[in-house]
Amino acid sequence: MKTNADVLFIHGIVITMQGKGVGIVEDGAVAVTGSRISAVGTTEQVLSEWSAHRVINASGKVVMPGLIDAHIHTGDALVRGVSQDLNNWMQHGLWPFEQELRKDTDAVCKGSLMNIVEALKAGTTTFCDFDTPMTQIVQNHVRVGTRARVAELISELPEKNKTAVGELYEFDPAQGNKKYCRNLDLIQRWHGRENGRITCMLGPQGPDMCSKELLMEIQAAALRLDTGIHMHVSQGDREINQMLKRYGKRSIPFLDEIGYLNSRLLAVHLTEATREETQLLASRGAGMILCSGSIAIIDGIVPPAAEFLEVSDRLALGSDQAPGNNCNNMFNEMKFTAILNKCKAKNPAVFPAGKVLRMATIEAARAIGLGSEIGSIEPGKKADLLMIDMTQPCLSPVIMQPVRNVVPNLVYSAKGSEVELVMVDGRVLVEDFKVLSVDEKQVVRDAQEAVERVCRAAQEPFSKIPESRLHAMMKNQEL
Repeated sequence: MKTNADVLFIHGIVITMQGKGVGIVEDGAVAVTGSRISAVGTTEQVLSEWSAHRVINASGKVVMPGLIDAHIHTGDALVRGVSQDLNNWMQHGLWPFEQELRKDTDAVCKGSLMNIVEALKAGTTTFCDFDTPMTQIVQNHVRVGTRARVAELISELPEKNKTAVGELYEFDPAQGNKKYCRNLDLIQRWHGRENGRITCMLGPQGPDMCSKELLMEIQAAALRLDTGIHMHVSQGDREINQMLKRYGKRSIPFLDEIGYLNSRLLAVHLTEATREETQLLASRGAGMILCSGSIAIIDGIVPPAAEFLEVSDRLALGSDQAPGNNCNNMFNEMKFTAILNKCKAKNPAVFPAGKVLRMATIEAARAIGLGSEIGSIEPGKKADLLMIDMTQPCLSPVIMQPVRNVVPNLVYSAKGSEVELVMVDGRVLVEDFKVLSVDEKQVVRDAQEAVERVCRAAQEPFSKIPESRLHAMMKNQEL
């Protein structure tokens, strides 16, 4: 008597991510019952024990775990491309637009929805979304059906931040408390909702943007609520300069001194961290999130991921935000991560394709605290799966003997548009390359209308940019 599942994928190349490698089953099958994986093995084995309401022939396809974007600001999607090819990317390019965008919650949410659709179509099933106002943004994840581990941005920067480059930030404790309370409200309202698909963390924006007192309050709340802390750490010379001015210490030694370096911390970027600081953070059990594309475009830097991996495997990949990276696509991040680190090391053998694929799946799941639920295809885990069409020209031909070319081609050749089907929590969200849960064209139309409104509002602050800097910005964009 066979056991009945809801969905069976058969005759696919199944990449399980079990074991130390990628765990390929060449003629593989996966059974899904409800929101969870109920069986995985060869097609012959699984069909001998399972039947299903729906059977999907995955011949010529890869079936693999959904990709995890461990650091993304979906609310910034509307200002994609406005601040590229500049020094002081944030202050000199983004702020005139960002300050107007953040006054328009409707625009933020419409951009976020478009960003989620963009990433979902390219295989992202789990989003560590770090933005504001997250109590509204999270509802986009509920609507689309994605898995989200969300945090509200907490900082004590004043609403009208007029600090010049190099000056010490002024803090507004009332603003910090308001944002901290929003994060607590987010956790109370959303943590564990949607069959556990929505989970929450605490989100101090950076050690330079919160007072020591607020950081300590957040740390106590993380312990009390048994949740993690998602935070930018050593994200640029701007942050390090702020920390030295305020505390006389660089970010990581300061955080170590106040007890922040532990397994609850997800430290994003480490752009300016030294080798010693990186390995101290890793040795304390904290995770690192590497945003290769964003940091390369914004800072022209390759963060110290290789140094981190000498001590710990808690390294995940993130796409960061559209105005810093221009796309939110984990295939892009895998390729950038591998190539940039090979160049940095002057060694083509480092960051091999299989290792980088693990960073976007099982190792990312462990880094963000969801390793028992997602990241690999194993019975009992959540059914967050992709089916990728390997007959697309950029992924063909498929070679299995005497070597396999499947994983290198996924990392170095795929663009994300080859993702044919996406399943999250056992529910199909993308089929035949189309998003099922929302009208994609309407989402894009809504985002376009919203950004035109934001750009009209940004005209005045944009006009105040010094002429020499404005000329440089426009020249870079017109080349």
